[in-house]
Amino acid sequence: MPPNPPKSSLLLHRINTTTNTITTTCQKQSQLHNRGCPLMCAAEVPDSIVRLHAHAVGPNQCCSAVVQQIAAPVAAVWAVVRRFDNPQAYKHFVKSCHVIDGDGRVGTLREVHVISGLPAARSTERLEILDDERHVLSFSVVGGDHRLANYRSVTTLHPAADGRGTVVVESYVVDTPPGNTDEETRVFVDTIVRCNLQSLAQIAENSSRRNTP
Repeated sequence: MPPNPPKSSLLLHRINTTTNTITTTCQKQSQLHNRGCPLMCAAEVPDSIVRLHAHAVGPNQCCSAVVQQIAAPVAAVWAVVRRFDNPQAYKHFVKSCHVIDGDGRVGTLREVHVISGLPAARSTERLEILDDERHVLSFSVVGGDHRLANYRSVTTLHPAADGRGTVVVESYVVDTPPGNTDEETRVFVDTIVRCNLQSLAQIAENSSRRNTP
């Protein structure tokens, strides 16, 4: 059965409007940070890292990845990223987060509330991977009132090839919402991920400068 046209049109309008809002917010942040690029174009990402971002993509799903270089040590960046209980530390579209089950280890559930203006209000998310040795974090969305069903994200950190900082890769796979194309979905999610990673870069770099003698 074809999707209901009014609902599909509304969803498309909300995604397009929200993407413009997110882009404006990102442009207000520092212009000194790379905006990222598709994983396949990032020569500095070793094969061992690429393999961690190999998602199984099913019918009516899409995936993408954003790469961000940060002028701060891996340890400084990881200290922010690994806090599954505190995503709002660098994700500016998260209003609040509460752990609803678990103790911070794999399997922990959190409920995230997002700021107004996004096509969602809350999201229930499960911690899938937390590897302090390899600097890998993964979570999946298991509930909430939003259109991004079956969303799973993997974030990895590794030292930059020139030894001057950290390369962060965040990839995801998600269902394409009815009434939207894969490309529209990728543009929407990529914009959020890119903005989050730019914010992460600012926070980690500022922290690193403060802690440098």
